[in-house]
Amino acid sequence: MRLFDSHCHLDDRAFDKDLAAVIGRMHEAGVASAMTIGTTFDRCVKGVNIAESTPGVYAAVGIHPHDAKSCDENVLNTLVDLSASPSVRAWGEIGLDFNRMYSPRDVQEKWLIRQLEISEVLNLPVIFHERDSGGRLIDLLKTHFTSGRAGVVHCFSGTEDELKQYLDLGLYIGITGILTIKGRGAALRKMAPAIPMDRILVETDAPYLIPTPERNHTRRNEPAYVRSVLLKLSEVRRQDPALLSETLWNNTCRLYRIEP
Repeated sequence: MRLFDSHCHLDDRAFDKDLAAVIGRMHEAGVASAMTIGTTFDRCVKGVNIAESTPGVYAAVGIHPHDAKSCDENVLNTLVDLSASPSVRAWGEIGLDFNRMYSPRDVQEKWLIRQLEISEVLNLPVIFHERDSGGRLIDLLKTHFTSGRAGVVHCFSGTEDELKQYLDLGLYIGITGILTIKGRGAALRKMAPAIPMDRILVETDAPYLIPTPERNHTRRNEPAYVRSVLLKLSEVRRQDPALLSETLWNNTCRLYRIEP
């Protein structure tokens, strides 16, 4: 099977000591490509450097809602320059997070809207983060996310109604290892079969959200474990894993405009 980890954070310091080994295990597991996602200015720079030096790895740049308070036009202008790299295929992750409130709501919304404007000018697909926004992200997207644009709701864990609205906006849905967790993933397992075949992606969000099969053996997620997400997804959707993996590969390449 040919797999694509559509969302991970290879720039995280958890990988500083053994990134080469992590990439090696990724390829051994059949994960041919991975998208490493930016969250802060410094981590975007680091992620692009990793992507430029690692075959099969691509990068996204953007300011996470947790770090919106540190965003300004100078930061965004530098990220625009960084996005000129052929390795950069998306803008993100951006969005709203009203759970931990590391940045005030109005600040999160201001820089989300500004980054939507920039990503539209650059014609880059967008990677969205949402947690406990109570539908506010959807409201803003209906106003500021132009029809026909491409994007993905990463680590989807919302309601059936939210799923429908994201799909109506034309967005892809990213599925993480939450799908494999007995209690926490129950609602997601019920919704997963309803996601259209051409709008679903798998991801690890590594080093976070370790899938259940690996949770007893490690405290760090990595791209190789996206295989466990794929296998659980094939089980709940009752689809052949090899055929499903090829569809997911094509979906991810289409979103990120990568030659499959």
